[in-house]
Amino acid sequence: MAAQMLSLQLYTPILSQSDSPSLQLPVYRFRPQGFHCSWLGIDNFSLRCSSLRVTPLSSRHHPISATVTLSLPTGNSERVSSKDELPKWSSKAIKSFAMGELEARKLKYSTTGTEALLMGILIEGTNVAAKFLRANGITFLKVRDEASTLLAKADMYYFSPEHPPLTEDAQRALDWAVDEKLKSDENGEITTAHLLLGVWSQEESSPGHKIMASLGFTDEKAKELKSLISETKFIYD
Repeated sequence: MAAQMLSLQLYTPILSQSDSPSLQLPVYRFRPQGFHCSWLGIDNFSLRCSSLRVTPLSSRHHPISATVTLSLPTGNSERVSSKDELPKWSSKAIKSFAMGELEARKLKYSTTGTEALLMGILIEGTNVAAKFLRANGITFLKVRDEASTLLAKADMYYFSPEHPPLTEDAQRALDWAVDEKLKSDENGEITTAHLLLGVWSQEESSPGHKIMASLGFTDEKAKELKSLISETKFIYD
């Protein structure tokens, strides 16, 4: 059977003048002339659905399963084999890391540095470290402005990789957070507070540390945050 074409007659406009002689604006009134499409089963704005049929999925379709890894990159290869014994990163810390990677891409950086980790913590916003920073006057916009001033401006035509690799100081910050949690011998997860203190611990040529210092973060503030997470009631981020 030859395919039938869709027959659609447009509305016919009827032009009339406005009641106000000074404006003389056209007023359009539309009258439907009809709508007909036999191969779709549409006739005079009605749809015939008697021929519709729902076909179940065949047995070869299987549900999709996914695995969520509650860990972040480590520079210590020995930890990979003994990862079951390591404390887990909190969900907010992992989300902050992901937000830092994304911000590095948005700023067209080729790597994810400590400045990106710092911005990721503040972008996530609901974690303990972000609240502590905001309470001390350190906000995401301030950090981003400082990062733009401190680091060379990226080429506007450069495309960052999907996962910009960590810089050496950013990797050391992550490892410092894990080591600090292990030394504390406490239950619970590695939180954004540990991650923030890890960024602060990288004093030599670390953009994140320089930005925090320029915005008023000090060793006294670091000790205050460390004492906060060492309290027995503080377990989760």
